[in-house]
Amino acid sequence: MIPEERLEQILQRFQYLEAAMAEGVSGAEIADLAREYSEIKPVAEQITAYRQLLTDLEEAEAMLADPDMKELAEEEIPALKAALPGAEEALQLALLPKDAADARPAMLEIRPGTGGDEAALFAGDLLRMYQRYAEARGWKFEIIEEQATELGGIKEVVAHIKGENVFARMKYESGVHRVQRVPVTESGGRIHTSAATVAVLPEAQEVDVQIDPGDIRIDTMRASGAGGQHVNTTDSAVRITHIPTGVMVVSAEKSQHRNREIAMQVLRARLYDLERQRIDGERSADRASQVGSGDRSERIRTYNFPQGRMSDHRINLTLYKLDQILQGDLDEIIDALTADNQARLLAEMGQ
Repeated sequence: MIPEERLEQILQRFQYLEAAMAEGVSGAEIADLAREYSEIKPVAEQITAYRQLLTDLEEAEAMLADPDMKELAEEEIPALKAALPGAEEALQLALLPKDAADARPAMLEIRPGTGGDEAALFAGDLLRMYQRYAEARGWKFEIIEEQATELGGIKEVVAHIKGENVFARMKYESGVHRVQRVPVTESGGRIHTSAATVAVLPEAQEVDVQIDPGDIRIDTMRASGAGGQHVNTTDSAVRITHIPTGVMVVSAEKSQHRNREIAMQVLRARLYDLERQRIDGERSADRASQVGSGDRSERIRTYNFPQGRMSDHRINLTLYKLDQILQGDLDEIIDALTADNQARLLAEMGQ
């Protein structure tokens, strides 16, 4: 059971926020109040619904003593009791600690792993899969850095995704994605196994990560190309190295000024992610790692083309609709990963 005192504290805070916003406050303060209000409102609504169900049940049980109302009460009580477990579970889910980064935009990074040209082609498939998923959800998907291979694959790509709850949905994609198929470069028809690495980082603002100018080294260099006319003849590419951590970011667009902006944006996201991992590591040092921890070395998923199968190894989920998944149909997978993570958190709350 959920402690009544905790529920009352949440409702009182919600009522305070409502009153404060109605009275009117300064511009800076209203933004903070509105953010907290939007976060606490769904919880307050679940508490109200749960309490109403308990009240209805109590009133129905009291009606049993009234001969005229007894029959009606006997009809209502089983339905009310049956609804209680679901209402309590919904309330527990609403009370789960929220990841502060869930509502943020995200930086998506994809790089080929083992497999040469085939891995680069697979990285391109993953990029298109996420582009289609973003489009289906109404998100804005902007590629800010891309290096392609001559065969149309991807050496490296960094994208910025903006929209509602982007990181909450995309954070489970971090890790090693493996593909099993006959490569277009394979004449013998043999199935090869290749891999690509996906990293999803919550977007970081300057207020989240304070970067001391003395802690970074900025180098300019000539951007590499596919050869011929495509070779950049000016030193427009920018490499920023964060000396304390060794994190290095390269941006090779045409504009050096834009490259500095991109590199700093990616650097902030990586440093913010490092700090999140450090804090999460301290919290989870005494328990098994959770789904969505963002371990880049973890093999999370296999895409098997001969069988039309996708297997997510973290939750033992197998779906035989590979074509739809590569077209961006990811909700069933992400919903299952979200539910699994919620179940783990609920289990921890009960310990």
